Amino acid sequence: MASTTSISVSEYLKNIYSPDCDYVDGRIEERNGGEHDHAALQAALILWFGQRQNEWNIEVLPEQRIRISASKFRVPDVCLISLSEPVEQILTKPPLACIEILSPEDTLRRIQERIDDYRNFGIPNIWVLDPATQRGYDCNSSGLIEARDFAITGTPIRLVLSQLFAKIRR
Repeated sequence: MASTTSISVSEYLKNIYSPDCDYVDGRIEERNGGEHDHAALQAALILWFGQRQNEWNIEVLPEQRIRISASKFRVPDVCLISLSEPVEQILTKPPLACIEILSPEDTLRRIQERIDDYRNFGIPNIWVLDPATQRGYDCNSSGLIEARDFAITGTPIRLVLSQLFAKIRR
C-alpha cells in the first residue's frame, strides 16, 4: 500500500521502517510479507545460497535496499551480490539477481512494476517464486516464463526449485 503523503529521499533514508519499505517517486510503499509461507521460503533461499557463498563467490542479502534511480528505491526479498563488488550500504549497481516471493496480497500489476524497475536498472536475473503454487518464474525480456530451476549464465550459480520447495514445511 502506497502512502499518499510525499516525502523526500533524505527523509526516507533517515527513517527506519519495520519491515523495510520501497520508496517510489516520493511515496512510501509497503511490501507484502509476514506470513509463514513467505518467511519460510525466504529463509530457505538464504540457506540455499548461504551454504554456497564461498564456492559461488556470492553474498546473499535479504531485504537489501537498491537505489534504482534518484527517486526510487526497491527492497527485494533476496538478492545475490558478487563478492568481487565493493560493499555498498545501499546498492547503486545491479546485483547478480533479485528474487521476489509472492504473498497472497500481491497483484500482477504490482509485481510487474517491480520487475520493470529491476529490468530498467539492469539487473540481469529476476526471479519470482510463488510459495502457494510452488512455482517459479524467470522474468526476462520475453515476460514471466515458468521455470523449474534458475541459473546465472557464466557462473555455477543454480537454484533447483524442487529441492528448495522440499525444504518448506507446509
